[in-house]
Amino acid sequence: MGDTKYSLRENIRKAAILLKESKFTTAYTGAGISVESGIPPFRGEGGLWTKYDPALLDIDHFLGDPAKAWEIIKEIFYDFFGQAKPNKAHLVLAEMEKKGMIGRTITQNIDNLHQEAGSKHVFEFHGNSKTLVCLGCHRSYKAGEVSLDHLPPTCRQCGGLLKPDFVFFGETIPELPLIAAYEATSISDVFIIIGTTGEVMPANQIPFLAKNNGVKIIEVNPQESNYTQRITDIFLKGKAGEVMEKLSKELFSPAL
Repeated sequence: MGDTKYSLRENIRKAAILLKESKFTTAYTGAGISVESGIPPFRGEGGLWTKYDPALLDIDHFLGDPAKAWEIIKEIFYDFFGQAKPNKAHLVLAEMEKKGMIGRTITQNIDNLHQEAGSKHVFEFHGNSKTLVCLGCHRSYKAGEVSLDHLPPTCRQCGGLLKPDFVFFGETIPELPLIAAYEATSISDVFIIIGTTGEVMPANQIPFLAKNNGVKIIEVNPQESNYTQRITDIFLKGKAGEVMEKLSKELFSPAL
């Protein structure tokens, strides 16, 4: 189903027309949008799960041995990811939101890069690594305010264990982003999917539900995904930053 028979240039032109005509567009993003910021995906070639055991981020493992779990969490999410900055794809989406062309962004990412780029209406399916929450008194801290020199970190208020405020394996999806995502499938004219292959449940079901509701699907990915031949209307093949920069020129450049 994915429209792959035309050139990227032609598909970008067609996507721009759809986006300009849309009354409400939802951006739906995954790990691929942050690759150009230096954050590798979790799955696939070169993904984090080729280096680390995903069981290390199981909530039962975390609660059973928080010091050991925090060693890996610190290495991945704070030493390695901590310096990442928004790339062109994040910045274009923020500009589109500012101009009224994106109504909300639903993201599977926990890196906070959409917000750092300037997007305001962001709903995080899997939480955010830039916040730590106390499992005792539920006080929240910005990650930068907490020393990770001694692990596991503890709450200054009650001494309780601090946990990154993202969804571990075995935890449920937060209610607010779940509601926002399902609502988006019924109020949107267009979904623009960027950097997700559609493998992670239950997040991967949202675009299918949108399609069933008559939403047009634009997909930006370097390779075909689980969506491309099933629900995608316009496939923009390439790296997220490069494709979104070309799309932004088509959207924002004055007509000659």
